[in-house]
Amino acid sequence: MLLLTTARVLRWARIVDALPRPVVSPRDQVTRLPPGPGVYRFRDAAGRVLYLGRAVSLRRRVASYWGDLGDRGHLAAMVARIARVEAVPCASAHEAAWLERNLLRHRKPPWNRSPSGGQESEVWIRLSASPAAPGLMVARWPRPGEDARYFGPYLGGQKTRAAVSGLRRVLPLSHAVDQPAGTGRELARARGASPGARADLARTVTAVLDRDPAAVTALRAELVRRRDTAAAALAFEFAARVQAELEAVDWVTAEQKVTQAQPYDFNVRGWAGGVLVCFEVRGGRLSAWTQRACPAATLASFPRGNSPAWADFARQAAELAALLAC
Repeated sequence: MLLLTTARVLRWARIVDALPRPVVSPRDQVTRLPPGPGVYRFRDAAGRVLYLGRAVSLRRRVASYWGDLGDRGHLAAMVARIARVEAVPCASAHEAAWLERNLLRHRKPPWNRSPSGGQESEVWIRLSASPAAPGLMVARWPRPGEDARYFGPYLGGQKTRAAVSGLRRVLPLSHAVDQPAGTGRELARARGASPGARADLARTVTAVLDRDPAAVTALRAELVRRRDTAAAALAFEFAARVQAELEAVDWVTAEQKVTQAQPYDFNVRGWAGGVLVCFEVRGGRLSAWTQRACPAATLASFPRGNSPAWADFARQAAELAALLAC
């Protein structure tokens, strides 16, 4: 058995890092992109960022720039200048949307034409379990001092309202008031809501918005059941509405860490195959992304300390950067 000492490993690492890397064309890089969501950017031969975008499927979206551009014909001149593709894989389409927004607000490349940060609004979900007015609503921002809990932020007011509609459909917290009046009493009885159920309903809503897997799965299963029942009864308009709510619930409950409620400041680093990827989180938002060649021998000079929550994100970003660079 061959035993390698630390010094021998570092010596081999220096040799490998010193080897010239083959030049990979942008179209070849596209085939190495993952099929999942993420953020991508194009650089020219001088290393300048030309464009930054997001995708539900990185491979399909980036490949489209070398196909029929359709109503994006103005990008043909940019495509001719692309020398390198870079990308960050994300855990969800929601995370990719937030990352694109944050990066564009930090710096807008010349070929990005939309307003910095995109058109989608930033909203929160307000949960109240008060006896007089329990329920859910979409809010533009948290109000400190209220007897309510806020979840978010979420990107996209329309999607967030649809998610709240789906939650209300299955978990009728707003009907669990202490003294329902008139038709409200009959409606609460019909929906199985009562003052005694208010605490349990609030806990279940909280579990869903906290992304508890069991709670999210149960909510989705009930929405799927109601959608399918409506479709079987030929109530297609109602089925489509529930389907939109189901997709919106997926949007707000998907993993998303690049925009946080807490205003934390820290750095995230990942390394793989001679490439170091660095992210800056400022005010709770991942707002800067850089990457560069970094020999294994010099890696020890960079401070470590990624939190466990960021370990997979940093590792996957570095592995993809190394794959696109080789």
